[in-house]
Amino acid sequence: MVKRIALIAALCGLISVGMLNAQQSKFGNWFIYFGNQSFKKNWNWHNEVQDRNYNLAGDLEQLLLRTGIGYNLTPKNNNVLLGYAYIRSENYINGGNTKSVSEEHRLFQQFITKQNFGRFYLQHRYRIEERFIRDNFKLRFRYFFAINIPINSKEMQARVLYFSTYNEIFVNSQDEVFDRDRWYFALGYNITNNLRIEAGFMEQMFSGRERNQLQIVLFNNIPFRSRSDQ
Repeated sequence: MVKRIALIAALCGLISVGMLNAQQSKFGNWFIYFGNQSFKKNWNWHNEVQDRNYNLAGDLEQLLLRTGIGYNLTPKNNNVLLGYAYIRSENYINGGNTKSVSEEHRLFQQFITKQNFGRFYLQHRYRIEERFIRDNFKLRFRYFFAINIPINSKEMQARVLYFSTYNEIFVNSQDEVFDRDRWYFALGYNITNNLRIEAGFMEQMFSGRERNQLQIVLFNNIPFRSRSDQ
């Protein structure tokens, strides 16, 4: 029990340090919720909320709501998903104090495959996005590669601390081909087999600029279906 409390305290300490650094360096901060609920054999519902801020909290940069229905082509793996996202962006005009608000409706299709090599848990995600921004249409492709490594256990299971990292590259179908690239590093804790939390740092490069983000992420994979449906 003492060991478990120490692990949680270590994670909370990382979050606190991250928040302090955000106030000192004016990093952006993202609060993220990922839900992935299985509701029938091989079927899942993805639900997601991202509150992205220019500061620690309160100065909204972007609100992203994303959902979709997926199907596992093989047991618990190789998931194809069709989804929709709503994005509200509040961008500062010419570096001043006035914001311009824009809304985006997005359709997307993705394929996720997972691999496991010893303590290394790998995930590949391929996503296509059809973006509708006012009277403009854009098509974008994304590739996401992530690795989770348990620290105090050989397996990703309940009550395990882990290290997480990912890289994601965005490519447009027209105009400037390169859209952006993201690197992420975090420390996470598996509260249960279906519930975990992460606190980390992301460096984002786009349009010749760099922006640093802190992230606090909650993953909820608690299924809707009963054991008899599995």
